[in-house]
Amino acid sequence: MRNFPIFLDLRGRRVLVVGGGELAERKSAPLRLAGAEVVLAEKFDPLDLPGCALAVGAGAAEADLQALSSAAQAAGVPVNVVDRPELCSFITPAIVDRDPITVAVSSGGAAPVLARLIRARIEAAVPPAFGRLATLADSFKSDIRRRLPDLAARRRVLERLFTGRAADLVFAGREDEARAEFAAALAGDAPSGGMVFLVGAGPGPADLVTLRGQRLLGEADIVVHDPRTPESVLDLARRDAERLEASGAKLAVLAQAGKRVVRLYAGNAATSAPAVADAEALATSGVPFEIVPGLD
Repeated sequence: MRNFPIFLDLRGRRVLVVGGGELAERKSAPLRLAGAEVVLAEKFDPLDLPGCALAVGAGAAEADLQALSSAAQAAGVPVNVVDRPELCSFITPAIVDRDPITVAVSSGGAAPVLARLIRARIEAAVPPAFGRLATLADSFKSDIRRRLPDLAARRRVLERLFTGRAADLVFAGREDEARAEFAAALAGDAPSGGMVFLVGAGPGPADLVTLRGQRLLGEADIVVHDPRTPESVLDLARRDAERLEASGAKLAVLAQAGKRVVRLYAGNAATSAPAVADAEALATSGVPFEIVPGLD
């Protein structure tokens, strides 16, 4: 590991950005988002540097970039000059922002384009709802530490919450119910029932199933499907998941037994007549569910 990764608290701190145009604005935007007071200057003035937490060179003249790098490193101020690793004391990573979750990807300056491609894959795999889940957990932080002083027990409960129904409810936009699930788990109540996901499997091929549909299939305890569902789609489910044909499966009963159930439909679950009927039945029974659309 050539570069040590670190996350800085820049709230209310000055950051000097030397340069101009679109590049300087692009580099300034995430700094402002992190709460920094950005000082933007087209040319480097040594008087701008004292008191700065960071310095960035972005599109300035060569002489200014050289002077900025030398002065910042002499003063112990971390400095980054865009596309000039020899002038840098730190690397700016590709960032996935799921506030308060932040993922940073860096190639150490060797292949920035590759780092951005990896970031794109992470963005697809980590939806924004993970940020809402982290915020929910943070609101219970003091209760979690008070009720679960043993670290191992705390981890077990949190892992169950982050991978179970509480997380599913957050992802489905049902945060009040997720909050109740957190509270019940911390009170030591028995685990609640499961949840049903009505997933559109698209027109057939497995690679037309949405990324969310693929993730849910990989997490399901039970997959309920039509007889003509392609085997390639069913193979997206984990190997120990139970498979049931739709004709004899009662989704509400399965969920009430604590199972995470994926019901697959050909095409788009948001417009499928069987999906609409199943959604109405689940709503009547009080079982939480989410419709995950697919391609028509």
